[in-house]
Parts: sequence; structure tokens; C-alpha cells
Amino acid sequence: MREIVRLACDECKRINYTTKRNKKEKKEKLHLRKFCPFCRKHVIHREVK
Repeated sequence: MREIVRLACDECKRINYTTKRNKKEKKEKLHLRKFCPFCRKHVIHREVK
């Protein structure tokens, strides 16, 4: 029951990454601190639809 989700940068709002998450175990939206190649720094990336 894993689902592919897209991660968008909080600052520039561009979708940079995709990852998988288990929808049954994790009900809240995913957020990770990753490198944004457009902002050229590490920022929070949040799950978008």
C-alpha cells in the first residue's frame, strides 16, 4: 500500500523530488529537509498532490 508522493520546495515551490510512503501508517503529510538545486541550499520540502 505504498504511494508515490512528490516533494516541493517551501521557498520556490518547485517540485524537485519524488519518494514513497505508506499511506496506512503515516496519515500526515511528509516533510523532509533536502537540497533544492534552484535555491542552491537545504530547505524543507513538503508533500504536494
